[in-house]
Amino acid sequence: MGVDIKFSQSYFWLKSWVLANIVQLGTQNFCDRFVDYKLDPCRRLYDQMVLAARSGVANIAEGTSRHSTSIETEMRLIDVARASIDELQGDFFNFLLRRKAEVWPIGQRDREAVWKIELDAPEYSNSLLHDAALHIHAQKRKYDPWIENSSADITANAMLILCVRLNKMLESQLRSLLEQFRQQGGFTENMTVERLEARRTQVGKTNAPQCPVCGKTMVKRMQKRGEGQGREFWGCGDYPKCNGIRKI
Repeated sequence: MGVDIKFSQSYFWLKSWVLANIVQLGTQNFCDRFVDYKLDPCRRLYDQMVLAARSGVANIAEGTSRHSTSIETEMRLIDVARASIDELQGDFFNFLLRRKAEVWPIGQRDREAVWKIELDAPEYSNSLLHDAALHIHAQKRKYDPWIENSSADITANAMLILCVRLNKMLESQLRSLLEQFRQQGGFTENMTVERLEARRTQVGKTNAPQCPVCGKTMVKRMQKRGEGQGREFWGCGDYPKCNGIRKI
C-alpha cells in the first residue's frame, strides 16, 4: 500500500474531536465564571486552562489531518492532545481540592448521569462548518445541566468527568493508530513503495539490460556516496529484493 492522500478534515466525524470542542467551550465558560482575580490574581491559571483545552482540539485536528501522509506524526499529536487534556483535568481537580469540595465518587448520581451520556453520530451536508457547529452545540446541551450549572463545584466535577472520558477516547484512538501502523507502515515505508512502483513502471520504457543476478530488467540509478558519488549505474528493477548491478 502506497501513500493515499485523503480529505484532511475527517476529524469532523470523530467523537473525540466533538467532545474536545465541548470541553473547550465548557472550560472557557468555567474560567469566565469561576476563575476570578481573587483565585488567580495573575491570570495564569485562566490562560493555562483555556490553552490546554484549545490544545486538545487543535492537536486532534492537526494530527488527524496528517493521517494519510504520516501515521507517526498523527500519533504524536494525538498524544499531545491527550497530555493537554490530562493537564486540564489536573486543574479542575486542584480547583476542587482548594475549595475542599467533594470529588464525585463512582456511583454518585450526577457522576453516573454525566458518564453515561452518549454522543450522537454527526450527519453533515455540504455546509460542513455550519453543520459541525450545530452538531457540537446540540451535543453540548446534553451536558449543560452540569457544565453550565451555577454551582462551581458541580461544574468542576462535571468537567473533570469529561476530561477523563475524552482521555479514554484518545487512548483508544492511539491503540487503533498503532495497529494501523503495524499493518500498513508509516510515511517513509509507503513513500518507498511509491518510489519502487514508479521504477517498475519505467522498466519497460527503456532499453535496459537484464539483471545478472535474477534476470529482471534493470533501471538507471545514481551512486549517493563514496568515491563514485554522482555516477550512474544499472540497478535491478526489483531492488531491494535483489541488489544486482551493472556498470554503465
